[in-house]
Amino acid sequence: MGDVARAQTAAPWRLRRNTIRQTYARAGVNIARKTEVIDRIRQLAGATLGPQVLGGVGFFGGLYEFKGRRDAVLVSSIDSVGSKTRVAIALGKYDTIGADIVNHCINDILTCGARPLFLLDYIGTGKVVPERVADIVGGVAGACRESGCALIGGETAEIPGVYRGDDFDLAACIIGVVRKNKIIMGKDIAPGDLVIGLPSTGLHTNAYSLVRKIFGETREVLSVRYPGLGETLGQALLKPHRSYFRMLEPVLPKLKGIAHITGGGVIGNVSRILPKGLAAELESEMWAAPPIFGLIQKKGNMSLREMYRVFNMGLGMVVVCSPRGAAAVIDAVPEAHLVGRVIEQARRERVVIDGVGYHSDKVKE
Repeated sequence: MGDVARAQTAAPWRLRRNTIRQTYARAGVNIARKTEVIDRIRQLAGATLGPQVLGGVGFFGGLYEFKGRRDAVLVSSIDSVGSKTRVAIALGKYDTIGADIVNHCINDILTCGARPLFLLDYIGTGKVVPERVADIVGGVAGACRESGCALIGGETAEIPGVYRGDDFDLAACIIGVVRKNKIIMGKDIAPGDLVIGLPSTGLHTNAYSLVRKIFGETREVLSVRYPGLGETLGQALLKPHRSYFRMLEPVLPKLKGIAHITGGGVIGNVSRILPKGLAAELESEMWAAPPIFGLIQKKGNMSLREMYRVFNMGLGMVVVCSPRGAAAVIDAVPEAHLVGRVIEQARRERVVIDGVGYHSDKVKE
């Protein structure tokens, strides 16, 4: 009998004495460690679950009993925190980045007037470190509690070879709800409406690839205190992404349009909510941009147009409402302030800042 034939007839479960017994742990995936993490996540997520949740973390799928109106519309969004994780890794600080992804997702569905129902997160890593995962999920759970959103499930994937060293990725999917007749899409925005801004804490969760290219990402670089910044570079870059749900929820009926200022900056995101033939005319002296933006512009030798095209420049959320509604919004939301108005515009420039017009590559007429 030849070698091939002997191999085919040999019992597949028999091992030679000198054969190395391969295990999943030898391949870099520790099931016991992941089980420990899931137990911690179950405890953290449990504080976010209400009676609508019929099955939370631990089962194959999250179960949410939705007892909504017949005219209810479900709204979904999915995103990641991107390379902001690199800053967290360099500083060994993971307790705020979980809030980043939750608040980013909540703000995205808030733009059409939706309130959050539940969220699922995803952590991909080369090696599961229970303490680090607990810090990340602790931030996720805390932000969910603040907005009344159930952390209904998620996935922690240990994938050595895809993620190397301390690398990890953090993403989330959110589901919210809004009544069909209460959806906010910007279609009723008209000339003369006023533009109101809500301040950001800093970069929030976008443009970190550019910032890392400008400054680098070592602990030494991130520990530098630049004049006028008032904190280290790393502290400024790790400021959590704000959620605007609680402050805007009471005034949603007065809003005609809501723009979450993320990737695409002020120019790209404000343009997305404006009907054809209109532009937002903004005055930069009407809001204060955190000093981190001036530092980035100086160190990166960036044009003002590029800054407004990439960053939120201190405006985390921009809303549009009628002049009468604007007064009520500003009274009800202490941090809200007038930043401009809506004008007729026949040209491509959909955002005008300090008299200079800008058009967005995202806008298609």
